[in-house]
Amino acid sequence: MYAFIRLGGHQHKVEKDQVIVSDLTGHEPGSEFSCTDVLSVVNGTDLKLGKPMVDGAQVKLKVLENLRAPKIRGFKYKRRKGYRRTWGHRQNLQKLQVVAIEG
Repeated sequence: MYAFIRLGGHQHKVEKDQVIVSDLTGHEPGSEFSCTDVLSVVNGTDLKLGKPMVDGAQVKLKVLENLRAPKIRGFKYKRRKGYRRTWGHRQNLQKLQVVAIEG
């Protein structure tokens, strides 16, 4: 059994006991929450598609830890003008474990 969910602006294909990395959800590590934005659920040969969400379906997730992505470095310049600009970014992420798929 697996499902497609929308979490943090991204879509994920999840199965039971799978660990995924997603954007911050606002929940503390160790806590559990349920995602009701389920796009489709597949159980063997039975397929339930949502329009846009599957009614009554939810995926229970457990927050394992907060982490950060590798740093992205950017650099802009204009030749012969002395203009240089360096910037960096690190995205805050959460590691989530799928506890159950209902629906």
